[in-house]
Order: sequence, then C-alpha cells, then structure tokens
Amino acid sequence: MNFHEIEEKWVKKWEESKIFEANPNKKKKIFVTFPFPYMNGPLHLGHAFTSARVDVYARFKRMQGYNVLFPWAWHITGEPIAGAARRVKQGDEIQLRIFREIDKVPDEELQKFTDPEYIAKYYIRESRETLKRFGHGIDWRREFTTTSLHEQFNKFIEWQYLTLKERGYVKKGTHPVVWCPNCKSPTGDHDRLEGEGAIPVEFILLKFEYEDAFLPAATLRPETIFGVVNMWVNPHSTMVKAEVDGEIWIVSKEAIEKLREQREYVRVIEEFKGEKLIGKYCIHPLTKNKILILPAEFVNPDNATGVVMSVPSHAPYDWIALKDLLQNPEELNKYGIDVEEVKKIKPISLISTPEFGEHPAIEVCDKLNIKDQRDKKLDKATEIVYKEEFYKGILKENTGKYSGMKVSEAKKILIRDFEEEGIATRMYETSEKVVCRCTTKCVVKILKDQWFLRYSDESWKEKVRKALKKIKILPEEARANFENVIEWLEDKACARKTGLGTPLPWDKEWKVETLSDSTVYMAFYTISKHIYEYNIKGENLAPPVFDYIFYGKGDIEEISKKYKIPEKALKEMREEFEYWYPVDLRISAKELIPNHLTFFIFQHVALFPDKLPKCIGVNGMISIEGQKMSKSKGNFITMKDAIAKYGADVTRATLLYSAEGLKDPDWRAKSAQDMENKLKSFYNLALKIISLESDRKEVKNIDKWLLSRMQSHIRKATEHYESLNNRSAFQVAFFDVWQDIKWYLRRDKPNKEILLRVLEDWTKLLAPYIPMLCEEIWEKLGKEGFISLASFPTYDKNLIDKKAEMGEEMVMTLYDDVENILKVTKLEPSRIIFYVSPIWKWKLVKIAESHNFDFKSTIKEAMKDPEIKKHGKEAVNYINEIVKEKLRVPEYLDEMKILEESKIFFENEFKAKIEILPSDNEVYDPLNKRKQSKPLKPAIYVE
Repeated sequence: MNFHEIEEKWVKKWEESKIFEANPNKKKKIFVTFPFPYMNGPLHLGHAFTSARVDVYARFKRMQGYNVLFPWAWHITGEPIAGAARRVKQGDEIQLRIFREIDKVPDEELQKFTDPEYIAKYYIRESRETLKRFGHGIDWRREFTTTSLHEQFNKFIEWQYLTLKERGYVKKGTHPVVWCPNCKSPTGDHDRLEGEGAIPVEFILLKFEYEDAFLPAATLRPETIFGVVNMWVNPHSTMVKAEVDGEIWIVSKEAIEKLREQREYVRVIEEFKGEKLIGKYCIHPLTKNKILILPAEFVNPDNATGVVMSVPSHAPYDWIALKDLLQNPEELNKYGIDVEEVKKIKPISLISTPEFGEHPAIEVCDKLNIKDQRDKKLDKATEIVYKEEFYKGILKENTGKYSGMKVSEAKKILIRDFEEEGIATRMYETSEKVVCRCTTKCVVKILKDQWFLRYSDESWKEKVRKALKKIKILPEEARANFENVIEWLEDKACARKTGLGTPLPWDKEWKVETLSDSTVYMAFYTISKHIYEYNIKGENLAPPVFDYIFYGKGDIEEISKKYKIPEKALKEMREEFEYWYPVDLRISAKELIPNHLTFFIFQHVALFPDKLPKCIGVNGMISIEGQKMSKSKGNFITMKDAIAKYGADVTRATLLYSAEGLKDPDWRAKSAQDMENKLKSFYNLALKIISLESDRKEVKNIDKWLLSRMQSHIRKATEHYESLNNRSAFQVAFFDVWQDIKWYLRRDKPNKEILLRVLEDWTKLLAPYIPMLCEEIWEKLGKEGFISLASFPTYDKNLIDKKAEMGEEMVMTLYDDVENILKVTKLEPSRIIFYVSPIWKWKLVKIAESHNFDFKSTIKEAMKDPEIKKHGKEAVNYINEIVKEKLRVPEYLDEMKILEESKIFFENEFKAKIEILPSDNEVYDPLNKRKQSKPLKPAIYVE
C-alpha cells in the first residue's frame, strides 16, 4: 500500500465535494478553533499536534450529526516577519541558514525575502497546502490574515479597540513593560526569540551607605532586611559609580543600561572592578551597623543591580556562600579579609514558621545535601523556604513594629514605610532572559504615554473569575493555571511602533501588537465568507456595521444605505454570527495560558459577555527525540517533512498517541516507523476481513462476546473523545479493538456478517484519527459517500452480554493455564481434560453473595440445600474460600456449552485431543482433579 497515493486521492475528493464547508442549518452546531499560526516559518510538529486535536474533535462531532465549523487564518502581526526580512537584507548568515536548511526555501524565493509581505505570503501558501495534505477538515472560504495587509480584518481590529476603549478597558498610562531598545517598542511574547512568558518583576532596592554613595541591594524580600549580616558583590563584575535621579549609586555596568530606561536621569561617573569593594564596609540603613562586603560568584551582575544583601538564616544561597568562604580561606586572603571577621558572622533568625526551626535556609540545605554554590538544588531550596515563609511566616520581635505580622501582609507595609523614609526604591527586571525577534536583548522600561489593556482592573478580573467558572477546561487540572494568571496579571501594552499590525484608530503611530489582535478574531470567521461573496471593501466596514452584526445595534436600512452594503449581506452576517457564536472549543498549548488563552477570556468578557467560549482545551509542548524543539539548534521537524516521510495518517496517529492532558508529547522516529507498520497491518487486516470466505451463520458465544466487547469500546472511546483524551481514545479504538478481532479470528471460523459489522464500526471509530486510510477502507467495504460524513458508532446496551464476556474470559484464562502447565512440565500432551464446575458450587457463590459474605449465615443457608449438604467438608472449605476472596459470579453460565464451542480451538492450539467432562459425575479422573473445579475455572488434567 502507498499512504501518499491514498491520502492524495481523498484530499482531492474532499476538496471537490466541499464537504467541510459549513453553513447555518437546523442542526446543532459545533464551532472549533485553533490559534492562528504565526507565518514567519513553516508549520511544525507542535502546530500539527495541537491542530490535529482540534480536527479530531471536529470530525468526531460531525460524525455525531452536528453541523461543524473548523475555520483557519494566519497571524503576521508584530516584529518576527519584519525582523526576519531586515536580517535577510543585512545578509545575516544565521537567518539565511535557517531559511535554506531548515525551512528549505529555494534560492529563487529567498532573494525575495527582503520584503516581509512576501515572506508572509510564501509561508501562507506553503502552509495551506500542508494543512490540506494533513487531512484537516477546514472551511477555507473563511480564511484571512491579520494586519493592514487584510483591509477588512484591519477594520475589525479597529472596531475591537474602539469598543474596548469606549468601554474603559484601554487606557493611556505609565507602566513597566518588556522593551526592545533596538525596535524602541514593547516586546510581546510572540515578538520574542527567547523568553516567551517572561514578565517585568519588581525588585525593591534597599540603600546601604558606602562612603559618599549608596549600594542599592536588590531583593524580592524586603522584610529580610532585619537579618542582613553581610553584602555580596561578584569580584569579577564591572561596577559603575553613577548619579541616579540626584543620588550617587554603585551598581553593575549592566544595571546602568536598565536604569536608563526606568529613571529620569542617569550619569556614569566612573567604572571599576567589583573586587575594589570586597573587604570594605557599608552601613545598614536601619541598625546603622557596619556590614562587610564579601565576594560571591553566584551574584549575577546582569540581574537587577548586581548587589545582593546576605540573609543566611532565610536564604539558602547566602548560607552556602558563607560556608564556601570559610572552607576557602585563600579566597579571603586574596582580598585582605581576616578569616576571623567572617567567622563572627552569625545568621539572624527573623521569621517563624510551622515547618521550620530557627534557621530555615540551613535546615533545607542540610536536608537536600547541598554542598556548594554550584549545586543546582539551591533553586529548589530557595523556592521551598520562600513559599513556606511568605504564606505561613510570622515576623519575630527583632523586626520592631512589624513583629507578629504575617510576611504576606507585612511586605506592602514595609515597602511603603521604607520608601517614605527614603531607604528604599524600586527597579524592574525581566523574570528571565528575553531576546527580541530582531536579536536584541530586552530590558524593562517604564513607559509613559503608552496604551495599555487594563488587565489589572479588579472589576474586570472579577467578571473573568465568574466567566471562568462557566467555561469547561480540559484537562480540569489546568483550571488552577488560569486562576493564578488572573490574580497576577497586570496591565499590558497593547501596541508597538515597529513591525506589521493594525494602527490604533485614535493614535496611528502605534500598531496593535501580536497578542492583542488575537483574542476575539474568531468572531470574524463567522462573517468573512460573506465579506468575500459580496465583495465588501474595508472602507465600508465602519464601526456601526460591526455593531449591527455583533450586537444588533442600529437600523439595518440606514446602515446599508450609509455604508453601501446590501441589506441581504448585513442580515446574513448577523444571522451567521448568531448561529455560530460562541466558540464551542478552542485548543492551544499550555505555554499560552499566561497570555493568549487568558486574554481570550478577558476580551470575550469585555466584548461578548453573553457569548463566552464554552470549552478551552490545553495540551503539552512538543519535544523531538526527548529534546525541546528548537530551530536554532536544528532540533526541528516541519509538518511538510513529516508528511513527506511517513504520510499524513501516520503522522497524525503518532502525534495523537504520544500524549494527552498536560503531558508533553515526544516525537520519536522509531514511534513513527512502528505506527507506519501498525497502520499497514490494520489496512491489510481490513482487506482480509472484506475478502474473507466463510459460510458460518450460527451465532456462537464468541460472536456475542465480540459484539458485546465492541459496545464497551464504543462507549469508552466516545467518552475519551469528548474529554479530548486522544491517547486513551486511540488505545481503545485502535489497539483494544484490534486485540479482540485478532482473538476472534484465532478462536473460531468467523461469522462474516458479524465481523463486517464490527469492521464497519471499527473504521468509523478511527476515522477522526486516520481519516484518509479509513475513507479507503470505507470504499473497499462498498459503502457510499464519505466515512467523514457517516454516523459515529453509538453504544447499544442491548448488545452488551456479560455472560458471553465472562464465558470468553474463562476460555482465555483456561488457555493461559494450560500453556503455563505445559511450560512448567515440558509435556507434549496427547489428551487434555477440562472438568467443569458442578451447579452446587455456583449456588454456594450466590448464597454467600446474598448474605454479604458472612461465613456463619452462609453456612446456615447453604446446608438447607440437600445437594450442597451432601458435600459436607468440601462445601464448607469452598464457602471459606468464597467468603475470604469475596468471589462473585453471574447467573449460572453453561460452561459445558461454551467449552464445547471452543473445543476445536483448543485442539488446534495444543495439538491434542480435548475432552470436556462434568465434575459431579463418576468420570475418568486419575488424579482426582475434578474436585478443584470452580465456577468459571474448570480443572485441568493433561496426559
């Protein structure tokens, strides 16, 4: 078989038949979306994994009879594409290598990549064909791109931000933002090469006097100032003495560049090495004690000010650094520091917690067996101590007026007091290293006169909290992530000055940034096809037009006349929006919870409060061969390459079976090769069943078993489909069903009518996963139309036959038991006898069950039965076993009949004569085996 030929055939047929074009009708609707991908490169396996989850759900619901819309669009807003074009123009070798070697852009195309618009169009064209080949059931009539390059969508974004501003959700203000000094713009997550998800973090600078200047020690824990026993500086760093807003500060050279973006006035006076400070003293701002400045390599000069205060009782890094110094006196001698002076330094305990004693940092370091400053466990130790002290810590008496306060409550009060006293100020740092798409390292800037979305607004947050309770989150464990983001989310810059984007309608020098035009665009899907059909221009799409479409505001006749849009078009767009909205399911990766997915909820609350998304699915991040996917490191596979190598169905199945929930999927070539072989075997098995010659019409226990098992698989698979548990669904729908069919074919001459019925349901169960292969099998089955439009199998409880299932489980267990006996004894059997359990043993189990497995009452009731009573001690022993193991069985099962039907199977398997005998008659039994027989567990004799 050739996967590619099959896939090309069915993709073409789908396209010709337009089966995925969805229009409003009388059916219940399902509207699913995938976050539009960014077009600065080809689609990769991360896109493939998440979008396949969307497509599987769409196909599943379509087969369940829903009217399903799965549209697609392209994201080109922001700096990435513009930055890439600029680097091509500059001849950047790294960028050119990525385009040539990883993206496989032909040279004749690459020479046109100096134009950002051309880059976007090239990748859109390539990606559209890739998605079609991948088997996604997309309604391409609704396709669009972001930015002013798409005049109609551009107008939609203008309407969105005018409405947000009108409702008070956008404001002009002064805020810390992640900033690119080169682009001179805020740098949103999608405009970053590194540091997606990083945010500005507020450090408190505590001013320690040093000669005629201040050493501003940066800390996230200002309450620990009462426990400072020394100061840390990296001796290898370059320090700077500078005037900062009228004060003289000593900070690292790296800090100066950040302070320039956050302070009114910064002037460098001199530079010197950090070692110049080592061994000197500074003055504690509260106690006025002299504080020794010591060397520490863990101090990163590129983090905050490069000056760190030491609180060894409560900071693991500080405690270990002190220990390191005392164990290395040569280091102290190098700077002329008396070892005895360092020995005098003792930790000061200032916070009590239920978990720890006097010195939490020391306790945790000992527990984790941390040896030195290079130990990676120090970060974990810091997290443990900080979390315990912040949430449960109480300040001790040596903290003065703050004594008795909870750390979590005292922090804000301390900061306020210290700032009023002039001993503290603030500085912002990125929570991790951030690099802009233009390759410039980003800093935090205090931005004035910038436009912000008011995500910190408490009234907006409260509405979002209530909205989140109404939204289904899959998996449910991800809900806490959303709740946390809502709490810490601050105002966010919604515009930047460079790159591609929609100009803010009231301030044209700013363009809406990449995470701000990607929040409610799903509404545009519902009307885009009408815009194209009626050839409506952007200039006609004024805000009142969208107000009518989305809110029903205004007079349709007046709007039609004023903006030159046919009334019919306006009416159809209004009806289409009302039919499809809200979004029923949106799926994305977990890394987007701190930004896009939470913004998605915020803006729906602001603009469509009565049409909130119904469900948000979240998944893990793709790895390649166990390593994080990275273009720059060459650990990167495009969708196009995977499809070319393995085929679309194999790629889909490999990805979907690799993980579910929040677990990270791991693409491995070996797994893809194994899946390729499995799907080929599945196809060949289907063809074998279709061409099977069998005239058996009789319905045996094995047939009832297969039909019953199939119903269980349908029920389980359907539940997993609904919960987006794709790995579990595929396990049931593919592997579990296959195991049953293999057993069925092995067990007996098949009933072809029943087997074809099962194959039909099996193929339907798998159609959302491997749609093209299933279409081919569907055609081979002689079915009309597409399996993609066929009815999904429904659970039929009338076909559930627990007796048939228990009977077959008995056969399987019996087979395993015989195999084990032969393996241990190494016998080559000529005859095998099965002794089936007598009816009185069945009765005993049911009596014990009815008496709740109480030994005395079971004995009393059982001995009323003459048949049981005559077995005396044997019956009592069996009652004891039943009660101890709480054995249960169904109503009486005709074991003789089931085993007689299985006789040929056992004879073929063991190449021996098989006899089935009752245990309650005088029969051939040389080793008295028949007494060992129990319900559903015949005794075995081998000779």
